[in-house]
Amino acid sequence: MIFFVGIIEMIIVTAWTKTVTKTKVLASGVITIINILIWYYVLEKIVNNLENIWVVLSYALGCAVGTMISTYYLGYKENRKKTKSKVRNSFLSNLEAIFS
Repeated sequence: MIFFVGIIEMIIVTAWTKTVTKTKVLASGVITIINILIWYYVLEKIVNNLENIWVVLSYALGCAVGTMISTYYLGYKENRKKTKSKVRNSFLSNLEAIFS
C-alpha cells in the first residue's frame, strides 16, 4: 500500500510544482493540504514500523516510480506540443508558398 502512496504523492508533487510555477494560488494551496495529509499517513506508517526497513524502501520505490511517471508524462506532453507547432508552421509555410 505504501508503494502506491509514494506514486500518488510524487504525481501530486508534480502537480503542485506546476501550479506554483503558474501562480495558481488556490490550487497550490489545496494540493499542499493533500500533500501534508499524505505525509502524515506516511510518517505514521514509518514511525509504527521503525524496525521494518521494507516499509521505507517500498515507499522510496513508489516515489521513484511516481517521479518517473510524472516526468515521462510531462516530456510526452511537451514533445506533443512541439510536434503540433512544427506541423502547424510547416502547413502555414506551404500555404504561404502556394499563394505567393
